Amino acid sequence: MQTFSRREFGLGALALAVGSASTLQSAIAAPASEVDPLSLVDPDLRAELLKLQPEMEKETYTASTLTQMRKLAEDWAEAPSASPHFTMRNIPGSAGQPAVNVYVINQNEARARPAILHIHGGGYILGRATDGIKRLQAIATEHDCLVVTVDYRLAPEAKFPASLEDNYAALRWLYRQADELGVDRRRIAVMGESAGGGHAAALAIAARDRGEIPLCLQLLIYPMLDDRTGSTRQPKPWIGTYFWKRPSNVFGWSSLLGVPAGSAQIPYGAVPARVENLAGLPPAFIGVGSIDLFVEEDMEYARRLIDFGVSTELYVVAGAYHGFNEIVPAAPASVQFEKVLGAAIARGFKAG
Repeated sequence: MQTFSRREFGLGALALAVGSASTLQSAIAAPASEVDPLSLVDPDLRAELLKLQPEMEKETYTASTLTQMRKLAEDWAEAPSASPHFTMRNIPGSAGQPAVNVYVINQNEARARPAILHIHGGGYILGRATDGIKRLQAIATEHDCLVVTVDYRLAPEAKFPASLEDNYAALRWLYRQADELGVDRRRIAVMGESAGGGHAAALAIAARDRGEIPLCLQLLIYPMLDDRTGSTRQPKPWIGTYFWKRPSNVFGWSSLLGVPAGSAQIPYGAVPARVENLAGLPPAFIGVGSIDLFVEEDMEYARRLIDFGVSTELYVVAGAYHGFNEIVPAAPASVQFEKVLGAAIARGFKAG
């Protein structure tokens, strides 16, 4: 097993964005059953939420609705920008596994630059690598880096460890082809949003365990880390009310694991929050909204990383629901979130 060096990365910073005093006071004074979730939403994020809520109420993720929900997710995705350029590559899969499609963004062989291996979100059950290329193009430009995003196999058609092996194959390819791609092997990060964040955390654990590929950073954006949320553990009533809810979470995890979410026995490495030893993992940035379904599990994972000596930055955005920065990108909270994320990327690449 490879041991990663401890680098200066935010010095285990804890950044907590706090809402207005009146909002907090009313939430504290009222019994939990009487707290109105909408009253906790950042006012700048509320209008778009109310506009989308009628459609949101129709969203249910089950085996019978999955095809329809995948189509809706595809319709929601933004088309890529004209630049920086990107290309699709078909790369070898892990041993005994099929080939994997990846999209390579902003390749430039002139010099060795940092790289991000990106894994898209979608509750483990939907989404495509192409859906997030436009946002990744902006990140690649801002940080003068190469980004590779992976079209991993989805559950329930492909259960764990299929997606992990696809993501690991992409990471291994990126590392081995670093010279061809113009990548500095010392500065490779993994990143993902939602289920992609869960995949990125699982990939960082697998990379540590297999000892082949060092990582300089893991960027976990409102990551989906714990199958017990919504199954055997229930968040506060006002947590997870919008966009990704408890039944969806249970369905997504059960689809990935092949057993009911919250089961006593699960495959090792499938659920990052249930991996006992987090020592030796790369520095981490975790960002999440204060009313996101994942806020409690994300804060707990950050605490455990710190306890294991992993340099960790946790940024909790007051009044923010799941996916807020993509749903309302111009809101001050979203703009600030992207600045904090960008600073974390810059620090991680500099330390690497």
